[in-house]
Amino acid sequence: MLSDLELMELHVNVLFKHDTENRVTVVNEPPYDVAPRIFVGGTHLGSVVRYSKTLDASLVKKLEQVIGINSVSYLAELINVLSIDRQINNLWIGPAYVFPDVMVCSHTQVIQVTHENKELLKPYFPHTFEDFEYKEPCFVIMKDNIPVSICCSARRSQKADEASVFTHEDYRGKGYGIDVTNAWAAEVQKRGRIALYSTSLDNFASQSMARKLKLHQYGIDIHMS
Repeated sequence: MLSDLELMELHVNVLFKHDTENRVTVVNEPPYDVAPRIFVGGTHLGSVVRYSKTLDASLVKKLEQVIGINSVSYLAELINVLSIDRQINNLWIGPAYVFPDVMVCSHTQVIQVTHENKELLKPYFPHTFEDFEYKEPCFVIMKDNIPVSICCSARRSQKADEASVFTHEDYRGKGYGIDVTNAWAAEVQKRGRIALYSTSLDNFASQSMARKLKLHQYGIDIHMS
């Protein structure tokens, strides 16, 4: 079983592409936006830290001086130091989870989306349709002849996938998100990969879903841009 620190390493490699010096370059999904200036993934075993390739070495050295085992405690100091370079425009904080072993009943309403039937996504989830090769595996629940709930891979690396789940507001509260996400996680694990899930600190509905799915929270990640 992987440790929380190892899971955080997987998480950051799913989220961002890296250069040969292990600096983050771009977000690991189309259209490959510029990566944040710093990523800090805190766990009870320590932290995983990544710096943007755009940061000057002297600034990185100053950031390293305020990062300890519990980096989250030094959030204000990190913001102050990073602001020396330029003002922070975006701050993301949120919990990161991993799926336990998932079992899915064969008599389920969930449908797997493949290249053969991906056209059903086009009118409702055009971006997933366009980038389908990056979003597999993908599952939906169909109601009233439309896909009302979907879970696919938001981003992925050689070893792990991160979930992206959405249920149309008119169909929420029926457990569709739970079913479709479990199906996604089971398929990811079937392929010998790690199924991950993360969300923002203020997304209470997403955190509630994580509790219902009985996910293990291995850490908290912080991105600053």
